[in-house]
Amino acid sequence: MPTPLVDWLRAQDDEMLAALLRLRPDLAVPPPADLTVLATRAGIRASVHRACDDLDRLTLTVLEALVVAGAESAPTSLSELLRLLGPDLSEAAVRRPLRALRDRALVWGPDEELSLVPAALDVVPRHPGGLGRESAGLAASSGLPELIASVAPDERRVLEALAAGPPIGRSQAGADPESPVGRLLARGLLMRVDTETVELPRQVGLALRGDRPLGAVPVTPPDIGARDRGADAVDRTAGGAALGVLRQLELLVAFWGRTPPPVLRSGGLGVRELRRAAKEMDTDESNAALLVELAVAADLVGESDGVAPDWVPTTNADVWAAGGPELRWSLIARTWLDLPRLPGLVGRKDDAGRPISALSDAVRRPLAPRDRRRVLAGLAELPRGVAPGSPAALRDVLAWRAPRRGGRLRDEVVDWALAEATVLGVVALDAMSTPGRVLLDDPGGLVAALRAALPEPVDHVLLQADLTAVAPGPLEPQLAAELGLVAEVESAGGATVFRFTDATVRRALDAGRTATELHELLAKRSATPVPQGLTYLIDDVARRHGRLRGGVASSFLRSDDAVLIAEVLAHPDSVTLELRRIAPTVVVSPLSLGELLDGLRAAGFSPAAEDTGGAVLDLSDRGRRTAPRRRSLGRNGAPPEPGAEQLAAVVSRMRAGDALAGIRRDVTTPAANNGRIPDLLRSAVAARRSVWIGFVDGHGVAGEQVLEPMSVGGGVVEGRDTMDGGLHRVPLHRITSIALIEDSPDGS
Repeated sequence: MPTPLVDWLRAQDDEMLAALLRLRPDLAVPPPADLTVLATRAGIRASVHRACDDLDRLTLTVLEALVVAGAESAPTSLSELLRLLGPDLSEAAVRRPLRALRDRALVWGPDEELSLVPAALDVVPRHPGGLGRESAGLAASSGLPELIASVAPDERRVLEALAAGPPIGRSQAGADPESPVGRLLARGLLMRVDTETVELPRQVGLALRGDRPLGAVPVTPPDIGARDRGADAVDRTAGGAALGVLRQLELLVAFWGRTPPPVLRSGGLGVRELRRAAKEMDTDESNAALLVELAVAADLVGESDGVAPDWVPTTNADVWAAGGPELRWSLIARTWLDLPRLPGLVGRKDDAGRPISALSDAVRRPLAPRDRRRVLAGLAELPRGVAPGSPAALRDVLAWRAPRRGGRLRDEVVDWALAEATVLGVVALDAMSTPGRVLLDDPGGLVAALRAALPEPVDHVLLQADLTAVAPGPLEPQLAAELGLVAEVESAGGATVFRFTDATVRRALDAGRTATELHELLAKRSATPVPQGLTYLIDDVARRHGRLRGGVASSFLRSDDAVLIAEVLAHPDSVTLELRRIAPTVVVSPLSLGELLDGLRAAGFSPAAEDTGGAVLDLSDRGRRTAPRRRSLGRNGAPPEPGAEQLAAVVSRMRAGDALAGIRRDVTTPAANNGRIPDLLRSAVAARRSVWIGFVDGHGVAGEQVLEPMSVGGGVVEGRDTMDGGLHRVPLHRITSIALIEDSPDGS
């Protein structure tokens, strides 16, 4: 008689059960009460589908062979499995995928009685192994080989075409009894599905395939075609890409700080606004969509408050910009790795035929981080500086390892992950960079890894006669800040080109720099002589700068009586109002109008507010106002993997629940034998055995418990509950029934 799954699970040790819960975490949510519940969950269709998502192509082929052998209804043997898989697979090669299926409780039993969960029928194709259903008419036939050998050549061609798979064929000639299909139907070598469709019975397909019943079996993964790119070249290229993406994000933050785009009514960013951002960052729209998504996910950009919100930089963007390139890139790279969205979907059509916009809910994919890590892990398996032969080769390898993952976007997700990683510098020249490997394995060392990949900062530039300066590498922070003030970046890359213009020089002068300071900066920091044209440019702009002066005034105070204005200025309290006289009858203040009027009234004056036309303006407080806020959607992060202690606790709880459910009880009531209960408890303490007790609590509610008694005395038994591990004290007079447990809860 075959062993049920629950009995097989009971026979396993705690380490195996903990490994099962680690491989199939859905089985432990919520924690099963006992092993019967665990076995039931292990056979649920949805759980079986999830368990098969991580299986490689060979393991799925073994699963398919078990279905062909009918292991879901009656146990099969390893020898039968080997026969179905053909001579290309040795017994040792089959045992690895078979062990993977056993570890996930999809297959159980010894090699002579392999059983399969029935839900596996929904995992394999409709025609497992490319074979049809079994024919009841051929089940008991012993002359099938002779029957197949006697068919005519035209009939055999039909059989061989269907035997190659799929086993379903359509033929309008099937109604003609003299046609090849009609003759095969008459002999029972074909089964009719409907008036125009026939099916090749499984027995006939197996007989025609000979020693390879399931055809060619994928024994090994496809060759990835490794190419050595050079570790140093990969890291240098990755460092340049990292600096480039930081520069593009800086441009995005500055651009949206000046002209923030509106948030679409349906959420997200408009197509036109994405194009403008791409043009500003000097990149294409696909890369712009990635950078926009990262800026929002890293909280560098967010929705403003108000009825019509905009996408504006947050205060975090200023903190981020003040850090070094290593710190800034670390935040962006970690954000990308855990981004639960697919920026590659931007621009595609949704199910309703509408284009998907950046920052919209349609881009959200909670499983994107898992797929992204899988792509990077495939690259990280190669040695440093080694790349796959092509992205298609990597796609084929990943598809072999987990053919069920990714759905219809499986191959595109791989391409998107590679393209995004290349933009960020996680991947360079199709190989994993050193910072990329650290990002995947140890994010804490990411800053140091990128610092090692970046070239050493330079302390000079090369001034040229066309009013440009070339930085031959990343500049020192102080020099970069000063040069960014007096010039603008014209092109970025391994060498950054800065251009000097009237506007940039004026910007430096507006920031408080003098012409002398600019001349000294360029003379000190340039490895080439300062061009005469640049000297003339700075002097010319400085000569015209500041001839007109502007200031800030938030409010003014006027009066036809110049004496009254003088009295206000002479009042001791006017110092706090920061008044400044610009005409005999006019003073201005940087304070708001309300603050100015309140201060004057406190000093004993009676001012009135006026509008632009001179009419009296009512500034009385009408109450606090606040703009409506958009409700932000929180991230649905993947739950953390349970630790070893948590899994051990769940296994222990299942063992205890199993013992409680299957215990043989020798029921004894206090009324029948009042001295029996203390004696049984003392013997359990001496033998270190667990007992099952039935009891009534202080509210008269009946309950039961599996207890490991530690002491008995004073009318109380004290012991450890095998379910929760806690210490419990139970009065003896509340115990209604008791029995020794024959088997310990740990299954020993």
